[in-house]
Amino acid sequence: MRSLRRAAIALPPAVAIALMYLLSRAVTTGFLLGAAELSGPRSRFGVDATLGTLTMGWDAQWYWLIAFSGYPAELPLDAAGHVAQNAWAFMPVYPVITGAVGWVVGGFPVAAPLVSATAGYLACLVLFALLRRRIGRAAAMWAVAFFSFAGPMAALFQLGYAESLFQLWLLLALLAVERRRWWWLYLWIPLMAFTRPGVLAFSLMLALYGIWRWLRRQRDDLQPREIAHVVASGLLAAACGFAWPVITGIVTGDPGAYLQTELAWRRSWIGDHGGFVPFDGTMQAAVLWSGIWGIPAWVCLAGLAAIVVLATLLLVADRRVRRLGVPIRLWSAAYVLYLLAVFFPQSSTFRLLVLLSPLWGAVALPRALWWRISVLVLGIAAQWWWIHTMYALGSTFAQIP
Repeated sequence: MRSLRRAAIALPPAVAIALMYLLSRAVTTGFLLGAAELSGPRSRFGVDATLGTLTMGWDAQWYWLIAFSGYPAELPLDAAGHVAQNAWAFMPVYPVITGAVGWVVGGFPVAAPLVSATAGYLACLVLFALLRRRIGRAAAMWAVAFFSFAGPMAALFQLGYAESLFQLWLLLALLAVERRRWWWLYLWIPLMAFTRPGVLAFSLMLALYGIWRWLRRQRDDLQPREIAHVVASGLLAAACGFAWPVITGIVTGDPGAYLQTELAWRRSWIGDHGGFVPFDGTMQAAVLWSGIWGIPAWVCLAGLAAIVVLATLLLVADRRVRRLGVPIRLWSAAYVLYLLAVFFPQSSTFRLLVLLSPLWGAVALPRALWWRISVLVLGIAAQWWWIHTMYALGSTFAQIP
């Protein structure tokens, strides 16, 4: 056991992470094959489900459509005259990259898991670099193991979804802030903005970071050059965050096209809801789920408030989270606030929370081997639960990945 540990430590981090990542992808592939085998007539994937059909399910179909035919110039409408679900809800970077790779490897369904898996491996390398200085090599390596193996959403690293690519840009941007390599933000921010929604949370993070640096400028010298970069990159993130709705409005001729497109997904859950109001979707979802679960609405609302309070306490006071550094903590706070403001919590909540993955570093800090192995085993079990529930058994609106 000790000789194996010494050999693992002697490996270059990129090699050790590659071996770990390949093993994690083998586990996920086995789970997906098992789900395909267990998929029955009641599953939306049917009795003939395969690894390919599961990999290209749901949002992957939209990205495939965009790569094949682009975006519609005219918004589709449903029977009631509302804007229906359409491709404008999905950003172009992932389908453009995957479509280009598809020309080489033999089609979008082959390229999609390849691009996602490659982005996932690179994200693991960046996560290790981001955490190593803060928590040490061993804990950072365990955090990468949790990131690639554990948790319900590890399957995203080989599905036709944009999350792993966005995760890569995000971690690179956080690393740039952590090491104060400001010029890199002018590349990573636009890539984030046009890969999936979420860059507005990064803009908020940069604003909070700028305030934090200003308040402690007597202890940590704040040069005018840094002030300019923080302000400029924050404004760039905000501008990029609003650019896609503007582009959508110009192409379709409807200034509200993007917002109405996003609300079409919420309408499929609760019908005509009167439009977008910040934080209202979270409240509406709490009431909806209270009815689905058969419990009073106040219980769901109180549970939501408790989760927000607990998350705040962890980010502010928990010593393990504090070890991760201010950029990760501010990103986590900004992203949670962003989700509360714009998201309608439903079955894809786990998928959206994957962007809080830098917090795996805090989970990896306890040195007890039993703790780390327990987290890994429970995370792998959670991954199987999610794949089995959403793919092998998925048949209702509450089982959408």
